[in-house]
Amino acid sequence: MTRPLPLLVADLVEKVALLRREIEQQKDEQRYAARLARIGQKVEALAEAMTADDPATAAAIRTAWEKPARSLAFRNAAHQKESR
Repeated sequence: MTRPLPLLVADLVEKVALLRREIEQQKDEQRYAARLARIGQKVEALAEAMTADDPATAAAIRTAWEKPARSLAFRNAAHQKESR
């Protein structure tokens, strides 16, 4: 089953945000600060561009970037409901 493009984009943003969180936890944020800031800017630009057409997807992208663990938890809960 193929997932819609907006969900795939939100999943990608979530994975990058989880990597960012891991980098911060390993105390490497100074080394990657500029790169992570540029990625954050691009994520925000993407969410802003999607706001007019699909506000729910824009919100999902922002949540995936700002709170990746929360985004993952909600997605896992939804998946568990589907499998029942």
